[in-house]
Amino acid sequence: MMPTKLSCLSCQGSRFLGQGLSVSEDGMGLGLDLDTGFLLYGPPGCGKTLIAKAVANEAGANFIHIKGPELLNKYVGESELAVRTLFGRARTCSPCILFFDEVDALTTNRGTEGGWIVERLLNQLLIELDGAEQRRGVFVIGATNRPEMMDRAILRPGRFGKLLYVPLPSPDERGKILKALARKKPIDASVDFSSIGRMEACENFSGADLGALMNEAAMVALEDRLKSTENTSDAASLTIKSTHFERAVGQISRSVSDKIDDNEVKFE
Repeated sequence: MMPTKLSCLSCQGSRFLGQGLSVSEDGMGLGLDLDTGFLLYGPPGCGKTLIAKAVANEAGANFIHIKGPELLNKYVGESELAVRTLFGRARTCSPCILFFDEVDALTTNRGTEGGWIVERLLNQLLIELDGAEQRRGVFVIGATNRPEMMDRAILRPGRFGKLLYVPLPSPDERGKILKALARKKPIDASVDFSSIGRMEACENFSGADLGALMNEAAMVALEDRLKSTENTSDAASLTIKSTHFERAVGQISRSVSDKIDDNEVKFE
């Protein structure tokens, strides 16, 4: 189950997507022009991909996941061809969501040194995004950790016109994420994930960091078991305890700077 913030963001995306994919003929006759793309941005490891998948699932749409750098090709014309092919594929299986992860790699400010490949690709991407008639049934979601690096042209209405900020999880949400990650693990009954999520050492942990913490705690539990003089064949007695989490947390390097928090100035 998604933490509250991610669930709310997913609902916003689903509502926005539903509008874009279900415009009636009456709406088209009125000249109604809805955005068919939005941008998820925020610190790394905070669930942007999870939100995009949840939106696609809620809408019953096909989902194509592409990492931005994968489209870059040093040979003239190849990157543009890859973009055209990608949108063509999405049209054949519409309704479809194209999810561009690390979209900033494709949309850096034009005119930057050595950026001619990206500039050509960006121009082709803008052509595809502006082709409303050809894009009917195709919705685009972008994800980035660095929105300030993106060319402003890509953020205009009709392209990635709506921006949704995906923040770091709150202390309570950290506990819920850990609980979700623990569903298939042998957790000791005494473990209180809410308390672990509120630990000062977990401050500014992203969802990815919490996943690393869960894995490290399991490793600590295994190491303790191997050092134990008890019967190691009794797998039922092997559980992950609170002390394992307390020891494991010091081994995790945050993927986000300590200076970043939910009160930071959001990109506009």
